[in-house]
Amino acid sequence: MKTTQGIPAPGARRREELREFLRTRRARLSPEEVGLAPGGRRRTPGLRREEVAVLAGIGTSWYIQLEQGRNISVSSQVLDAVCGALRLLPQERDHLYRLAGMNPPETALREVPAADRLIRLVESWMPSPAHVVDRYWNVSVMNRAAQSVFGFTPDDRNCLVAFFCSEHYRGRIQDWADLARSLVAEFRRDAARFPDDPGFDKLAGELLETSPEFAELWALHDVAVPIRGVKAISHPRAGLLTFEHSTLHLPDRPDVRLILHTAQPGTGTEQKLAELLARDARQERISLVEAG
Repeated sequence: MKTTQGIPAPGARRREELREFLRTRRARLSPEEVGLAPGGRRRTPGLRREEVAVLAGIGTSWYIQLEQGRNISVSSQVLDAVCGALRLLPQERDHLYRLAGMNPPETALREVPAADRLIRLVESWMPSPAHVVDRYWNVSVMNRAAQSVFGFTPDDRNCLVAFFCSEHYRGRIQDWADLARSLVAEFRRDAARFPDDPGFDKLAGELLETSPEFAELWALHDVAVPIRGVKAISHPRAGLLTFEHSTLHLPDRPDVRLILHTAQPGTGTEQKLAELLARDARQERISLVEAG
């Protein structure tokens, strides 16, 4: 449907995309693939609309209206049934939800191990610091540069907890108070993106009990998005290190973030970092020799 000026009405383009998406997903499946009888020759390839409705356990007329892009109400249960009938991949399921005007369920994004490509990417960022965090800000991948620069230990599993509760970690952050306010505002925004996930309440509750600074900032109810900026680190052996940092969300894993740091030009950070990592490598070799 279009307005009198020929401009698509609100939602019209999305419903058109929904219609074409369902039609093409239906066309790629044969009756034999889904356990149905061939049913003779077909004018067009793929399943019929009636067959999709049967496989999904929903009314034929309702499915036809959905595929026609009618402005009808849908539920997650029905959409999941359609996803199963059409054998949609996880990313296709999320796409269908959005085309139907709904937020895709987040359950499928949980408990997914770090992909090999992420590990390779983080390692290839050497000698600059890089790490990956999940939705709760738990560190899942971290390269050696990040460990050395930020002083992460095996006990520092969560960036937010370490920032507020780890003395050796927070002691390295210049302008700690300003960054703290931004981080808490980012965490509140993340929690709002997953309103039915109790993990955020659990983490916030622990920090409210252990960190007065977090409790004070949490009470402000500020909301912010991750930004590119500059981070200054006071390293006990390398001195002042200044990094430009960026936070990137992965298109296929919106609950996972890649955090990249680059030495700020003109600060001497690149040379200091190279010397720091070289000393760490020498010390590691000495320790291995002594242990052997």
